[in-house]
Parts: sequence; structure tokens; C-alpha cells
Amino acid sequence: MTHSTVTPVNVAQIAWLNTMGISLARIDYAPYGLNPPHTHPRGTEILTVLEGSLYVGFVTSNPGNKLFTKVLNKGDVYVFPQGLIHFQFNYGTKNAVALAALSSQNPGVITVANAVFGSKLSITDDILAKAFQVDKMTVDRIQAQF
Repeated sequence: MTHSTVTPVNVAQIAWLNTMGISLARIDYAPYGLNPPHTHPRGTEILTVLEGSLYVGFVTSNPGNKLFTKVLNKGDVYVFPQGLIHFQFNYGTKNAVALAALSSQNPGVITVANAVFGSKLSITDDILAKAFQVDKMTVDRIQAQF
């Protein structure tokens, strides 16, 4: 369980945002809550912490796959480049709140674990086991969570 709630404000909620090139999301994090690794294929995200502290990061694309992380406190701002996998984690014992501004009225979101292990139709165990270098039983256990 991730223990975070994302409330989006984009063209799906407000049609007149179409062609405006902006959207927002409020993210509420329970203590130890996670906004799991995900990407926005059509928008860069600027995250501002409104309450609490967050451990955030993103991973560059192949071949480097370098992880950039930072601990953010109230008032801090961080940028997640378009299309890169990123996450936020509330490592604190109190709730945290952040506001994300995105550079598209429809930035899209792909949550990595959901896409890989929860796809409809499922990616075969053979492919996932080989890709993640684990056995098929491990793949089955992970897929059962989705």
C-alpha cells in the first residue's frame, strides 16, 4: 500500500485547460506514504512541499540510469524532467502535502510497477523473470499484488 492520494487538476477534470499547457496535482502523504515510481510522458513536473518533508528522486535514462535524490522540507521546490521515472516518499511520522505543477494540460502518468506487473493482458512470467533476473514464482507473487 502506498498511503498517498493524488488529486489531479488537468484537462480530464477541467475541459477548458485544453491548449493551456498546464495542470496541477495535490499529493497528500500519510506518514511513511509513497507516491511510487512513475513517469509523465508529456510533461515536466515542478513539486513544491507545502507541509512536512519528502525524500524525492528521479532516475536518468539509459545508459547512465543515474539516481538524483534530495530531502525536501516545507517550501522547497524540485523539478522532475519530462519522461523520467521519479518518486516521492514521506519518511516522517506526520502527514505531508505537496503541490505539483506540470507543463502540459495532459501530462499522462505511467506508474512503473502497475504497468509492468499489473498490465491487462499480463506480460508473461518468462519475460518478466528474465528482465528482472528473478524466478517465475517471485514474478507471480508480485503480479498477485496488482
